[in-house]
Amino acid sequence: MPRAPLRLRLLATSDLHMQITTPRGADGRPDPGAGLLRLAGLIARARAEATTQGRLVLLLDNGDGMQGNLLGDLAAEEDAGPHPLMRAFAHLGYDTLGLGNHDFDFGPEALARAIRAAPCPVLCANLRPLTGDQTLAALQSHVVLQRQAPGGEPLRIGLFSVLPPQTAQWNRPRLAGRFGFDDMVQVAKREVAALRDQGCDLVIALAHTGPGPDHAIAGMENALRPIAALPGLDAVIGGHTHEARVLADPGAAPAVLPGFAGSHLGVIDLDRPANGPLRSRAELRTLASTLPMAEDADLKALLTPDLAAAQQAMTEPAGHAARPLHSYFSFIAPDRSLAIIAAAQAAALRPLLAAGPAAGLPVLSAAAPAKYGMRSGPRHYTDIAAGPMTRLDLSDLYPFPNALNAVIVTGAQIADWLESAASLFCQLTPGARADALTDPAMPGHGFDVLHGLSYRFDLTAAARYDPDGALRPDGDTRLRDLRHEGRPVLPGDRFVVALNSYRAAGGGQVAALRAAEPLPLPPLQIRDCLRRYLSGQLPADPLEHSQPWGFSPLPAGTAAQVLTGPGAQAHLAELQGRGIRPEGFSEDGFLRLHLPLDRP
Repeated sequence: MPRAPLRLRLLATSDLHMQITTPRGADGRPDPGAGLLRLAGLIARARAEATTQGRLVLLLDNGDGMQGNLLGDLAAEEDAGPHPLMRAFAHLGYDTLGLGNHDFDFGPEALARAIRAAPCPVLCANLRPLTGDQTLAALQSHVVLQRQAPGGEPLRIGLFSVLPPQTAQWNRPRLAGRFGFDDMVQVAKREVAALRDQGCDLVIALAHTGPGPDHAIAGMENALRPIAALPGLDAVIGGHTHEARVLADPGAAPAVLPGFAGSHLGVIDLDRPANGPLRSRAELRTLASTLPMAEDADLKALLTPDLAAAQQAMTEPAGHAARPLHSYFSFIAPDRSLAIIAAAQAAALRPLLAAGPAAGLPVLSAAAPAKYGMRSGPRHYTDIAAGPMTRLDLSDLYPFPNALNAVIVTGAQIADWLESAASLFCQLTPGARADALTDPAMPGHGFDVLHGLSYRFDLTAAARYDPDGALRPDGDTRLRDLRHEGRPVLPGDRFVVALNSYRAAGGGQVAALRAAEPLPLPPLQIRDCLRRYLSGQLPADPLEHSQPWGFSPLPAGTAAQVLTGPGAQAHLAELQGRGIRPEGFSEDGFLRLHLPLDRP
């Protein structure tokens, strides 16, 4: 049967993280380069342009939309009304939604309530109920959309969605025994075949995953490339890693990763003349290149009650900061914001250790940056002024709904854990002055700082771990002078470590924690621990003043370049005496710092 001509435009968002309004950067000023209210203008332009060209348009979202700020926290509460993001999707005319790992952060019941308000099919093909749990029965593995192309024949467009199987680990407290997730590549292969068997003219994947390697690895977290290479697939929407990127690998379907927090709109045009081959063109459109883009007034009016409730909640008291708390220097110096988190975790944990296997063991506390720029941009940092703190500040300090966990580990496990953290840094050439400090392939939230210890990293050694947590064949040891209270830490020493539920459940692929001994704790949310600590309801903890780590001095002249947010200029006095100086701005707005590494 001859095939009809086809002209289709796919518009895609991903990783919105509830950033409906124009976000404020760490400096407090609005960032007009992000937010769904402004991205709505790009969507309208791209849709109108496609209509002029006689194209059918599908608007898609690829997950991680429902978690990320206080508005998302409020929307997940049991007595909340229809989810504001779903109402925004309805207003903008979305056709299909995929899920991301963070959409499960509030638990299956909260997710089910959100799905009930969805204006279109919500997909997740690799979700697997373990005990016949029907809480998420409204989810579909795939959908076939029947559409009429302008001036053409009816089209059958098949879509499916997959997300990282590690979601079951990262949300283990909420999902354990109820839901698991199968391998993305294998499920994608199955879904493509099923949709082709149903006579679909096109098959599109909503794959909430980053690029990763070009070959499939069982259970891999970032599988965009092997998915895009599957025969029978016509286009892929990626995400998860917050990258703004177009992938056009030879022989693979075109793929776009549409950034973070509404910063970009993914556009894929698919064209096929009658009985001819399918051609594609993929691009990213960014608010930053089309400023100023006005906010969608109708959408803002629709969500006014939700936004007003969030605004009121933001002002609720949440404690006091004795000094400014920020994350501009998390990768080059002791970070007070991390020390506060570590202290709050330890203060909440200590009373629970009076008896049991951890009684009498030294208490450590692990904390990692949550807002650290990199792929999320130069304004994505924590920056809280000294003085009274609000609930908004608390969300800025700790954005995720993680629970407090604790594990018993040995000195050998701690050493390997810190090697995993140190893999964030590039290997430096002794005497070189222009090397980049951090590896952009490594996620900054993997840089755990273990408060209660002291140690250094030698960056002339090769990193031990790669971004997926696997040992590198040429890996080395960077950790030097690991001590507890001045005494060298021995491999057989034992410690109890406070940490968040994400890391304890396997998030970040820290090999050293796989054999750690978990300790049972009552349910405690880390943000609640922080609020109590910052309000004086928990006793001050000595870890608050811990300055655990630094770099080993390197040969004379060795230096590195560090990128941080422009708001760091207000805090440069904290680095006095270290020879660190600003060196202008990068093309994408980061402040460049010169970091000497030839001094203690």
